[in-house]
Amino acid sequence: MTTATAEFAISTRGLRKTYRNRKGRHIAVQGLDLDVPLGGVHGFLGPNGSGKTTTIRMLLGLVRADSGTMTVLGHEVPKQLPEVVGRVGAIVEAPKFFPAFSGRKNLQLLAEAIGRPRGIVDQVLEQAGLGDRGKDKYRGYSLGMKQRLAIAATLLKEPDLLIFDEPTNGLDPAGIREIRNTMRSLGEQGKTVLVSSHILDEVEQVADTVSIIGHGRLLASGPVADVIGDQTAVSMRVGVADLVAAQRILTDGGLVVRQEGGLLVVMGTSDGAEITQRLATHELFVNELTPVRADLESVFLELTADEGLETVGAAR
Repeated sequence: MTTATAEFAISTRGLRKTYRNRKGRHIAVQGLDLDVPLGGVHGFLGPNGSGKTTTIRMLLGLVRADSGTMTVLGHEVPKQLPEVVGRVGAIVEAPKFFPAFSGRKNLQLLAEAIGRPRGIVDQVLEQAGLGDRGKDKYRGYSLGMKQRLAIAATLLKEPDLLIFDEPTNGLDPAGIREIRNTMRSLGEQGKTVLVSSHILDEVEQVADTVSIIGHGRLLASGPVADVIGDQTAVSMRVGVADLVAAQRILTDGGLVVRQEGGLLVVMGTSDGAEITQRLATHELFVNELTPVRADLESVFLELTADEGLETVGAAR
């Protein structure tokens, strides 16, 4: 089904994918309903193993879904993927470039291969923030510059939708900042950018909207401010001499608790008196009690606390 005007850049309903392995069946994505608005940056978040990469591969026709429906820019995929693929740019795996060639030369070769005019190369170098480094050889690029050159390569087709799977993996803070600025710039130009990432504070700074998944299911979605605001429970950071005993007591009382930097973070409550009283009845006395500001990371950790997956969202 092709629509004249797409309501969403990406939309899925009941999307499901199961893999077979030596232990039997593994459900990577189960009944996923995902909507990515047109324009701006959309963060696609979830713990390791939550189904983010599998979902992206299904959207790009690299993996076949077991069931469910998908549309990309108003076109049903994979059936109508050939009609829309020219409007989509994606980085799912590390692209290959010639180390001895300059960034500009690499892009010129790619442009020729896909029938694009050479004049577009300087344009995409500027868009990716490499306008003054295009003449430098690729082997001298930093990791951040290499990733920006990959983004420039996706822009050769002048796509309306860009899909980046963990684009900041392995980058230092400077490289992460470069990619963040590039994504924000592309979103401001009217393009739709879907970025899968586990570095939550970076996503919070760049994303307009966000979807959080766990075990292949949607847990929360919407504008970043709304997703954070929906979680009315404020967490508390608690200092106590015996962290293990205190965590057990609070967990037994129905609270979600994790250890972080020599303290406990108690999620789902802003009642410091309740925490203090519960611990004091077991002769454990609080030496620090601080409210945690609601942010995307705290929401993520609260939503995925029961998913039984490795949540790496707190990584900086």
